[in-house]
Amino acid sequence: MRTPGSFDHRMAAPATDDAFLAAALPFLEEGLTAPDEPPPVAIVAPAKLDLLRDVLGPDAEKIGLVPHTDWYTGSAANAVARAAGHLAAHAGPGGRVHLLMEPVWDGRAGRSPRESAEWIRYEALANLLFAPTFTTALCVYDTRTAGSALIAAARRAHPDTGVYEQPERLAAELDAVPLPPPPSDAHRLAEPAPDAVRAWAAGRGLGAADAELFATAVTEAASLGPVTGALLWGEAPGCVCELTVARRVDDPLAGFVPPSTPEPAPGQGLWFARQVCAYVDLRDAGGGSTAVRLQYG
Repeated sequence: MRTPGSFDHRMAAPATDDAFLAAALPFLEEGLTAPDEPPPVAIVAPAKLDLLRDVLGPDAEKIGLVPHTDWYTGSAANAVARAAGHLAAHAGPGGRVHLLMEPVWDGRAGRSPRESAEWIRYEALANLLFAPTFTTALCVYDTRTAGSALIAAARRAHPDTGVYEQPERLAAELDAVPLPPPPSDAHRLAEPAPDAVRAWAAGRGLGAADAELFATAVTEAASLGPVTGALLWGEAPGCVCELTVARRVDDPLAGFVPPSTPEPAPGQGLWFARQVCAYVDLRDAGGGSTAVRLQYG
């Protein structure tokens, strides 16, 4: 009997179609027979959906089949929001549902170490974010499309691999990697007034709607605490703002926990910023301050 707070987070690293089916089919069958659960959902590459349809035949209609390109449409923080929204709308009591999940790696051989690190952060923090649920997830890392370094890092984020590390430790390790310093010609603001940020972003090539979103993300991130300085640099779409906030932000889940109420609460502004921006990084700036760097695109 599973107890509350027993999010079941598994990993498979198949090297062939047969190996994928050997992992996926028992998992989906487990979901179909689990009590108090809706049908399981397979969120994988379209070619793998075809494999499942061919093998399952008419039984494929019992399973939700979603192309992973329809699910993973943005940043890791967007993936958190998508999963949380799905559980709220479709899962059984306590978040009961089986999810077969494959991140999008096809055609992304050039995925940067920066992108890969952000994804591993998501995989690690998922163990905390979804800990209160009864959700069962099997994450598929196909060795033909995901590199060996990425797979090795992903194993450290899944409790069933034998090399699992505590999420806080793994997130802290990623956050210990220094960010490139701001350029010497970065535009300095005494405070991140929305009008000033919007005008700067528009001048760097962001369209009106994107400049508005970027300015709002900066304003929301500034709600973390008193801002003692702001720097802006880059060109569209990669406009960057770095805020110095006069407080320490030590919570690895800051900005990843979906808002529970419509009223603003500590960290909810950072949630919005993470949903809008490609990257949001927090680093210790010394003297009890935190550097919050937002990159729009």
